[in-house]
Amino acid sequence: MLLLLIAAATAVVSPMFFLGNASGHDFGFHLASWLDVAGQWHEGVLYPRWAEWANWGLGEPRFVFYPPTSWMLGSALGTALPWRMTPGAFIWLVLILAGVGMWRLAGEWLPAPQAAAAAVLFAVNPYHLVVVYYRSDFAELLASGLLPLMILGALGVARQGWRGAPALAMVFALIWLSNAPAAVIATYSLLPLLSVGCILRRSARPLFHGGAAMAGGLGLAAFYIFPAAYEQRWIQIQEVLAQNLRPDRNFLFTHGNDPEFVLFNWKVSAVALGVMTIAGIAAVFTARRRRESPELWWMLLALGAVSVLLMFPLSILFWNHLPKLRFVQFPWRWLIPLGAVYALMVAAATGCSRRPWVWYAVLGLATVGTAAAIVRDAWWDSEDIPVLTEAIHRGSGYEGTDEYAPLGCDRYALPGSELALTAGDQVQLRSASGAVPASTPRIAELEADAQKIIPAIPLSLKIEEWTAEHKSFTETEDHPVKLAVRLINYPAWEVHQDGKIAQPDSLEHTAQMVLPLPAGTHRLEITLRRTWDRTAGAAASAVSAIGLLVFALFTRRRN
Repeated sequence: MLLLLIAAATAVVSPMFFLGNASGHDFGFHLASWLDVAGQWHEGVLYPRWAEWANWGLGEPRFVFYPPTSWMLGSALGTALPWRMTPGAFIWLVLILAGVGMWRLAGEWLPAPQAAAAAVLFAVNPYHLVVVYYRSDFAELLASGLLPLMILGALGVARQGWRGAPALAMVFALIWLSNAPAAVIATYSLLPLLSVGCILRRSARPLFHGGAAMAGGLGLAAFYIFPAAYEQRWIQIQEVLAQNLRPDRNFLFTHGNDPEFVLFNWKVSAVALGVMTIAGIAAVFTARRRRESPELWWMLLALGAVSVLLMFPLSILFWNHLPKLRFVQFPWRWLIPLGAVYALMVAAATGCSRRPWVWYAVLGLATVGTAAAIVRDAWWDSEDIPVLTEAIHRGSGYEGTDEYAPLGCDRYALPGSELALTAGDQVQLRSASGAVPASTPRIAELEADAQKIIPAIPLSLKIEEWTAEHKSFTETEDHPVKLAVRLINYPAWEVHQDGKIAQPDSLEHTAQMVLPLPAGTHRLEITLRRTWDRTAGAAASAVSAIGLLVFALFTRRRN
């Protein structure tokens, strides 16, 4: 089985050996995050919160809000491998992980050969190919790979009660730590899974036990979830649902005024329609096998039905009123759970045939054909990684994101910069008529009495330390000065001026940090402090981990 998965995963990434990396919609976002994190690890920041080089070096709190598992794995691979190989290595590992999880789930119902077929079918299912080649959403791919283990956890809760809760809690936490939209899908997916368990067992216990496991999983992931939820008030999170990112504009076979947007939607819709059709036909042929594992068969049927429903406009009431469901953005993301249903149902259906190898050959050819069509249509680029690497190396940074921009920040108005200062630099900066030179990011304007601008006044800065989360320098000037730091102001930044806490200002429209300083020499320190919500989240995760460990040991001993 493992050799089959290795071969399938290698086949998926093999075009990258010749064409470079598939530069999908989110490729730049993920690669920039990996490069940023790897750089911060070299600075000694083990768990970054601030994306140092976003917004052309002025930064953003990206890592407070984006789940950590994918960017930590990507950064670790990039540290060990050449960066050009990192995306392919990430995809290869995740597809194998996805197949192993499906093999373990399928083994609860199917014999070994069919379980191996389900594993391969899930690893290379059409939506995974869309994510790999069109979207380059590495975090979503990782979360999708974990979904079979979540279904297995729900099955364990239905069958074993409390004994199955710790396993479900751990997988649920991992999904939340991988991708937020996929985590919302996983949360709502557990409702039909556990409800089926309640109906078949004629008891509410599976729902109660599963709910406790979900709470435990959220507790394990609280070190990320709680700060992300609390600090949303400090950023423009509503931008995540701007324009074409809303669910009502992304149902299958949508129409709109943006030809490229509509074209991509129809491509995904065609994939979704194919997956639905094949999964539906397979479900009919496997109906007679449902007595072999009734809980799993009915769970898959319920999950598939919910997934299909939520991809069509008929479900708009759910998208508008169910909590946080709209943050999934794209209804076709429900292909994540439908891909698991597709793989298991198809593997079970082919097992009913007298000549299963014929159907496997047909499915293999269909998968290869789909992959070939997507590969030919995808965008391939070998320059993304070198360009990003060089931009960070020379200090000019990369583009930020709308939804993570702090309040008051119009990131399109931010100044770019080609100058990166390092510890020990002696810098003489000059501002003419109060203008902001692009190559001098730490000065916005000079002022004297009554906000009078003094042109052509030299300013001396000595940089002692300039890292992602700590910046210290000394400023000397004979006149009062407003110092614009190459940093976006964010409530977590704490400024010390000559050993005392100071309150920074912000430039209008950009929210760039401004420090009003009197004449003389001043030592300044800017530190990303540990806010109370991060401490509370870490404490909740620690308590949850200890509680689940004790509970698991207790139930094992009792068993």
